[in-house]
Amino acid sequence: MSNRAPESQLWDVLRGALGTRALSIVADLGVAEALAEGPRSVADLAQKVRADPDTLHRILRALASDGVFAEEEPGTFRNTDASKQLLHSGWVAFAHLFGGAFYQAVGGLDASGKPAFPGLYDTDFWSWLADHPDERAVFDRAMEQGKEQRVERLDRVEWRGDETVVDLGGGNGSLLVALLQPQPGLRGIVFDLPETVRDEELLGERIEFVEGSFFQSVPEGDVYVLSTILHDWDDERAAAILRTIHTGAPPGARLLLLESVVPTGNEPGGGKWLDLLMLALFAGRERNEGQWRTLLDATGFDLESIEDGLIQARCR
Repeated sequence: MSNRAPESQLWDVLRGALGTRALSIVADLGVAEALAEGPRSVADLAQKVRADPDTLHRILRALASDGVFAEEEPGTFRNTDASKQLLHSGWVAFAHLFGGAFYQAVGGLDASGKPAFPGLYDTDFWSWLADHPDERAVFDRAMEQGKEQRVERLDRVEWRGDETVVDLGGGNGSLLVALLQPQPGLRGIVFDLPETVRDEELLGERIEFVEGSFFQSVPEGDVYVLSTILHDWDDERAAAILRTIHTGAPPGARLLLLESVVPTGNEPGGGKWLDLLMLALFAGRERNEGQWRTLLDATGFDLESIEDGLIQARCR
């Protein structure tokens, strides 16, 4: 039970959208990078990032009240451990998306059960990305964020050592590259849409990029990895993806899902908030343990283990 006043709890939720937008603005301006060498006055900083000094000061003052940046002396700001995360391209990309297209979609969220994004942009999210290469590149960089934690989860998997690993919806291939580095016997396939922004030379000799849609067919492999893919889709479409895998996979092939498992009751969990974003964007959803079990069983997979962040199953 929180000891904070009920009014404070409500206020923090209400002002959340302001924090999202403010962080997006400073990320797009490159403020953290401009402060990388030390504190700067707002006047100097505003000139560097081409912003209005008074407006920039007000935005930074608000963020500093939550520990993102700090006002070292009146009118002079520096980075904090939190704002230094914006020196990494993945966090900048997330901030851009959350304060841009995601922000607009969440603003249209209602209780109808329908995604808001298509009504606002006159197309679905994936088609919009395909039509906006710059945003697609930002999205792919954002999906790299947290790669180290995902690789750590995959390192806990028992590898035979000579498998072909298919990363479905694998984006630019960074996750598979990191996975294969300590596993010299593994080979990999990055499977994604053709508009995915990538540098195939960085994939190396053991990884191949294959274009396609996982609603139609998937390459044959020994292990299929889906990293935060199924939460993009409702149960019907998620089941369609799993059935495509089941059709293309050899008997006994393994399925590794890097997905949230939403906790029950009132226990805090980021997946409970991310679930609302999935709803607003494309009617996707985060799932609890029971929902994962039902989905996998109905599509021909035997669940072997389940924990928040890593679900292991096998094709029967």
